[in-house]
Amino acid sequence: MKKLFTAACVAFLFTNCLSAQEEIKLQDKYTAHNKGKFFISWGGNRDSYSKSDVTFRGDGYKFTVENMTAHDKPKGWHIDYINPSKMTIPQTNFRLGYFFSDHYSVTVGLDHMKYVMTQNQIANVSGNIAIGSDFDGTYNHTPTEMTPEFLKYEHTDGLNYVHTEVSRFDDISALFKLPNTDKVQINLTEGLGAGLLYPKTNTTLLGKPRHDDFHTSGYGISAKAGLNITFFKHFYLQGELKGGYINMQDIRTTQSPTDKAAQDFYFFQKIIAFGGIFKI
Repeated sequence: MKKLFTAACVAFLFTNCLSAQEEIKLQDKYTAHNKGKFFISWGGNRDSYSKSDVTFRGDGYKFTVENMTAHDKPKGWHIDYINPSKMTIPQTNFRLGYFFSDHYSVTVGLDHMKYVMTQNQIANVSGNIAIGSDFDGTYNHTPTEMTPEFLKYEHTDGLNYVHTEVSRFDDISALFKLPNTDKVQINLTEGLGAGLLYPKTNTTLLGKPRHDDFHTSGYGISAKAGLNITFFKHFYLQGELKGGYINMQDIRTTQSPTDKAAQDFYFFQKIIAFGGIFKI
């Protein structure tokens, strides 16, 4: 019995020593902890938008285009995404972040979306125009074709959502039986964000000269969920689904500061981004 007890004690100590060593090895992995790490990413997006009532106002006119439809302006897979002189042509996403705990990060980012009114759509218009143009009159839910002469309306350089975001990360590598997360790690991420809209709006309105310059126009809020795959500790690919609400009540439309537009709508983004994560 004494020998059996001694053998059991030795086995117990040996097993616990191995478990402790495995735990130390796990803790030594770069990917075991995120706190104190910085990350940066660059990617592209596709966007869709809800219908929106857009109100235009200025000297001699105020009218609303009801249930305006709009779409994005995709570039597709193109060298412009990494060409410094043409990076604003495609729809892009930039993010710089910091992990203040193992599971939570804070980021600042720019979602460079593009919003293009569907040209020549038939939309109901309500309001009054009296500026001495061919479009003068009173409109009462009047079906009207959005010709280029009547209205061209787009945020194409772009619908810029400048925001901050708080996100959570959870390592789910064990679900895929990945033995070494320093080689490949899979994370789930979710986040909430809020920020300002800084669009460059290209508008031709009732024949007036366009403004087409950057202007702080409103605010937005957003929520996202995504999958992050990190390779060799420092490089990652991240796919996200992101939705939100945009409210812009101060959109510049022409050279006259009294000419403004206002709208609010929901947006949905599909994002693919490449990035790096590191400690300084």
